[in-house]
Amino acid sequence: MTQSSLKPVKELVRASSYRYPNESAEYRRARDALLIEEIELRRHIERVAEQRRALPDGGEVTKNYAFIGENGPATFAELFCDKPTLVVYSYMFGPQRAQPCPMCTSLLSAWDGEVPDITQRVALAIVARSPIERLVAFKRQRGWHHLPLWSDSSGDFSRDYHGLTPDGGDDAAFNVFTRRHGTIRHFWSGEMNGATADPGQDPRGAPDLMPIWTILDVTPEGRGTDWYPKLNY
Repeated sequence: MTQSSLKPVKELVRASSYRYPNESAEYRRARDALLIEEIELRRHIERVAEQRRALPDGGEVTKNYAFIGENGPATFAELFCDKPTLVVYSYMFGPQRAQPCPMCTSLLSAWDGEVPDITQRVALAIVARSPIERLVAFKRQRGWHHLPLWSDSSGDFSRDYHGLTPDGGDDAAFNVFTRRHGTIRHFWSGEMNGATADPGQDPRGAPDLMPIWTILDVTPEGRGTDWYPKLNY
């Protein structure tokens, strides 16, 4: 959709029929002003997604990465299953950790129920450096049903695609790969980290991958500055 085919935002807001019991004129003016920004944000998200889809070919994947899954070993190519696109999330649960990262765990708990829908369109792999037996044990403990877990025991994939920090610790990473005409290439990665964070904010991507933040961002309290998900409460 071209920019010229879009109706002016104020026209869309005027056409909106949303009103709520006992709201004041002051509230409606402020809410309509916010609605203008929300519509502009939606349009900007779509412009960014369109620009992302138009990226040129990324680097070819030439290493023979090997993984261990719940049903045995697999090559990187086999993670694609029958799909032309593979989404890989690098999970902060390496062998040096007593427990997995609570933030990663919160994200993956939300994703678990979406896996059957996601995999209608693309392949998905959740990669961590712990042995597969440890990953599966936590999957059962957490009550996950659908997440496809893979152990990168050598750390080769994690090292190349930013799932490791320079000192060898875990880091979360989100990567997308394509397979076209038999060639696997890197397509896109999340690159928003501490170096790109704004003052007073934790590093975060946009849009945020975690549904919990989407919900909290529409509340008066917001996501706060000192609260984070935990493994247990």
